[in-house]
Amino acid sequence: MTDYSDWTGRSFAREEPITDRLIDHFNVTLAGTLAEAPVPVGLHWCLAPDAVTPDLLGRDCHPRPGLFLPALPLPRRMWAGGALEFHGAFAPGDVVARETTVEDVTFKEGRSGRLGFVTVRHVYRVVGEMRLNERQDIVYREDPKPGEAVTPPSAEDWQGATGWQVTPDPVLLFRFSALTFNGHRIHYDHPYATEVEGYAGLVVHGPMQAVWMMNLAAHVAGHLPAHFTYRGLSPLICGAAVVIEARETEGGLDLRVRREVDGVATMTARAEMD
Repeated sequence: MTDYSDWTGRSFAREEPITDRLIDHFNVTLAGTLAEAPVPVGLHWCLAPDAVTPDLLGRDCHPRPGLFLPALPLPRRMWAGGALEFHGAFAPGDVVARETTVEDVTFKEGRSGRLGFVTVRHVYRVVGEMRLNERQDIVYREDPKPGEAVTPPSAEDWQGATGWQVTPDPVLLFRFSALTFNGHRIHYDHPYATEVEGYAGLVVHGPMQAVWMMNLAAHVAGHLPAHFTYRGLSPLICGAAVVIEARETEGGLDLRVRREVDGVATMTARAEMD
């Protein structure tokens, strides 16, 4: 589409302490889908968010493209997946320093049209010691076309899988948005989500689904995974009951979030526990 190589290597750094209030609010918001830990797994996504004044917001109410991420000529942005490498657990009171770097910008043609991909690296340190190395995959898409939505096939049956059940509602979406300072309108603005971005309703956050699976992995294994990769497959719409499932395989766990009504997996993950 054009050359965005000048974005490669751009970085910035921020820091924020892990407070008792933040831990408590994360625990009560996601109660029933968290492993036992002094600092809940996934709380790092609440730290040092992008925060700008209203005049610097884009149409989706994320910070306007061109500030922290490149302004690709595609209007819809979503968190598509990523990978995390855990080097140690966070502790209450830690002052967490995060360095963020844009690693790559690429384009390709998909079934729904043009796609842009931005790869972002986040490195989290406490007193100079790395605790978490994360790759975040962001996809930019065209606006929806009539008849574009396709229902994916049901996932295979996992015999003997361990799981949790949850039905995300608007209150859960609002509280998670508030915790992570995520202003994306698809999570709370129903007319925008359905009429502009073409979803069937309010959309459940990708990172919240990843938090569910990370915590289930830690719950089953009794400790943090060494590596965790995840990928979004299909939008999860608010009000749809899901099962968060894990099955043991050699060296780790396969995980997924699966809709109960039709068996479709909305996100999958792999946790390496060694």
